[in-house]
Amino acid sequence: MLDLRLVRDNPDVVRDGLRRRGADPVLVDGVLEADRRRRDLVQEVERLRAEQNRVSAAIPKLSGEEKTRRIAEMREVSTRLKSLEPKMRSADEALHTALLRLPNLPHPSVPAGADPANNVVVRTWGERPAFDFEPRDHVDLGTALGVLELERGAKVSGSRFFYLRGAGVLLEQALMRFALDAVMEAGFTPVQTPFLVRPEVLMGAYGGAELDTQQVYRIEGEDLVLIGTSEQSLAGFYKDETLDGKGTPVRLAGLSWCFRREAGSYGKDIRGIYRVHQFDKVEMFSYTTPDRSWEEHEYLVSIEERVLQHLGLHHRVVLLCGGEASTASAKTYDLETWFPGRGGYGETHSCSNCTDFQARRLGIRVRSGGETVYAHLLNGTAIATPRAWIAVVENYQQRDGSVRVPEALVPYMNGMKEIRA
Repeated sequence: MLDLRLVRDNPDVVRDGLRRRGADPVLVDGVLEADRRRRDLVQEVERLRAEQNRVSAAIPKLSGEEKTRRIAEMREVSTRLKSLEPKMRSADEALHTALLRLPNLPHPSVPAGADPANNVVVRTWGERPAFDFEPRDHVDLGTALGVLELERGAKVSGSRFFYLRGAGVLLEQALMRFALDAVMEAGFTPVQTPFLVRPEVLMGAYGGAELDTQQVYRIEGEDLVLIGTSEQSLAGFYKDETLDGKGTPVRLAGLSWCFRREAGSYGKDIRGIYRVHQFDKVEMFSYTTPDRSWEEHEYLVSIEERVLQHLGLHHRVVLLCGGEASTASAKTYDLETWFPGRGGYGETHSCSNCTDFQARRLGIRVRSGGETVYAHLLNGTAIATPRAWIAVVENYQQRDGSVRVPEALVPYMNGMKEIRA
């Protein structure tokens, strides 16, 4: 959520930020109008209360008809004040909802634009693997090796569900444990998070004025939703609390299953397990002071790069344009890894600085420099196993259909150096 004072005092700055995201600047007008209506009501309430106080102080000094008249006036004022109570509640709710509809403002370094064509490649690492045979994708490889079961996953749960078997499971767990060790070495404390959270916590992390039903699974009969990433559970970890700035950044590594409906992505990445409804993930999350957040953002990105480099996977770092970043993000980097099976790059990691946007919605503050301010919240992927799994299988495939295990993962694979049928 944006600061109301920012919208009120600098509406053109906010409009410009929305334009750079490809969002409608008219949303600002909605906030200003809701704010004007609420302030008009507040002024009327304050005027009536002042009148009420004045008359109440005068009544004991009066007598006769004058006293009777003043008492009648007081009753009228009280009735008027009571009639304004529901209007005030409605005005408060309208202003709050209008503010919730505003996305975070992009950092000045974020390029304007509404689609991937406006993203900027910042740097690349490594070389694409050179094969002396036609590389296959993870579906053909995993099926032939007996480690990936797509048809049985669809039979049991529907499309975009799958089974991993045997060495496929070991590889998935190896990636998780490898990433966990990497972030622990970088100063993150592992946290096993709830998979179910209250809707207001999810919305506090996601942004927007209502749940995104295209993405979120709701639990019928319960005031709970399934998380799409442990970022959402971790964002609520310090909900309505105040942190000591001297102890920041607080760095947590969330381990969780993640659940996404992906209802708006029909026809997109439908082959294999690149875009699925359920997956495993290690997520980095940082709480910090405003003066440290941009430095922390680059630190999280460096950890993601180090994970991919240790796995020997060619990738590039991409700065997302305003329209491609999430509602809550002020600046997002995606790490796109090379997938031989598709002959192109695919996002495997993302890293966002959400500044104080999520903290305002969740009531998370930090004492810093002698004052209490809203904390800055950041998140970054350490590993998302389906996509990292795909990248390893496709990049380390061999002519005979076997898959070589990256050296960094061998200790986590019980010494296994190759995956064979």
